[in-house]
Amino acid sequence: MTVIVQPTGIDPADVLAVARGDARVELSPAAVEAMAASRAIVDGIEASGRPVYGVSTGFGALANTSIEPRRRAELQHALIRSHAAGVGAPMPREVVRAMMLLRVRSLALGRSGVRPVLAQGLIDLLNHDITPWVPEHGSLGASGDLAPLAHCAIVLLGEGWVVGKDGERAPAADALHAAGLRPLELAAKEGLALINGTDGMLGMLLLAIADAEHLFAMADVTAALATEAMLGSERPFLPELHAIRPHPGQAASAANIHRLLQDSAIMDSHREDLAHAVQDAYSIRCAPQVAGAARDTLDFVRVTAARELVSVVDNPVVLPDGRVESTGNFHGAPLGFAADFLAIAAAEVGAIAERRVDRLLDVTRSRDLPPFLSPDAGVNSGLMIAQYTAAGIVAENRRLASPASVDSLPTSGMQEDHVSMGWAATKKLRTVLDNLTSLLAVELLAAVRGLQLRAPITPSPAGRAAMAALEPFAGRPGPDVFLAPVLEQARAVVAGPGLRATIESATGPLL
Repeated sequence: MTVIVQPTGIDPADVLAVARGDARVELSPAAVEAMAASRAIVDGIEASGRPVYGVSTGFGALANTSIEPRRRAELQHALIRSHAAGVGAPMPREVVRAMMLLRVRSLALGRSGVRPVLAQGLIDLLNHDITPWVPEHGSLGASGDLAPLAHCAIVLLGEGWVVGKDGERAPAADALHAAGLRPLELAAKEGLALINGTDGMLGMLLLAIADAEHLFAMADVTAALATEAMLGSERPFLPELHAIRPHPGQAASAANIHRLLQDSAIMDSHREDLAHAVQDAYSIRCAPQVAGAARDTLDFVRVTAARELVSVVDNPVVLPDGRVESTGNFHGAPLGFAADFLAIAAAEVGAIAERRVDRLLDVTRSRDLPPFLSPDAGVNSGLMIAQYTAAGIVAENRRLASPASVDSLPTSGMQEDHVSMGWAATKKLRTVLDNLTSLLAVELLAAVRGLQLRAPITPSPAGRAAMAALEPFAGRPGPDVFLAPVLEQARAVVAGPGLRATIESATGPLL
């Protein structure tokens, strides 16, 4: 696959294709033309001698310092070197690739005043699988992701670090030489244009949206399986009950769970039982209300990201009429707010899943399942400690759900006196979603154990698919086993597309 960057931007699928699918990247002729036109304006400003921020002045608190013409290229190189000041472990490859592609997108919009060769330089890194070493700490989310983007930009200069094929840090100069690439010499405005923007935040948010879409659907799957294993009722998920509270996410989640519970001998076995609980616990009955609210939150985040994908976030910007104007479009507040909101929602999807796990393991509430889902409880502890693990993860997610975007520390001599912390917000959102994967894996394993223990009564098609997916590595209920590798493989089942595809082939597409 090849992603062709247009002066109108790219879409989320393009970002995923490059970040995770290693798609090649090309500049369209129209994008080259748009960049060349805006560069001509900057060249004219240089020739006129007019003072313009980032072209003929310093940066941040040094914005009123005039830079003489012969030192303006030096200024751009110095900017990259000084701003590549991050520390900590390297960011994941997919994040760095998304960030570089989004910076290409930003330059290709033709409002940054740079030569096309600059965007092509980033594309060459992507197409030659050269991943800059971008430390995790350094960005405050305004003026965009300065330090992370500078760690990408410095590689174009033949300096800095890249991630070697062995995963270790390696000199960028060696990687460029091995790929047959030459370092770039920056012109006026170009260093600033490489680092001023929200590309890191937006890249992480787009990756998180894709992950959340899948995980929220899988949360409906694990909720349905747990409900089935605990002999819960399907009646709270009837569509007419959700039509009277018309939140779209709630209706979609309820429809999924209701569909997944059909054609189940386990559900049939207790439907007319007078001893059946009149009302299930909230963690069962209110599953669509919680997961549905998370889906609606995700819709808001998706709209925010789509707007940012067509936004000019550089500073200063070059307007078609020849003006070069300073803006605040690099401020990451929209993305920080969205990431914090989605982290809260995802944390609660995991929290309610853990409550269902606890009910499945509790002999006083699980409706005749053995303690901790062990057929020989006492000598064996079953899934007791898996629930401890889930509880610990829920507690961590609650800490991570505390919003980063309400924090701010002034920088640059009080010139940048309010920052978004959007990098921190999107980074911790990814951690929350990774934790949610683990929580759903514990619920999936517990639900499958419960369904196995209902034998010989057969479960729903979804239940049979889940049992078939887990039994090769989790086995049947019996003596305790080394549980950590079982949970790791259950995580892979939750994260991957296979189980969902198998279930949908039997039940129809999930919403």
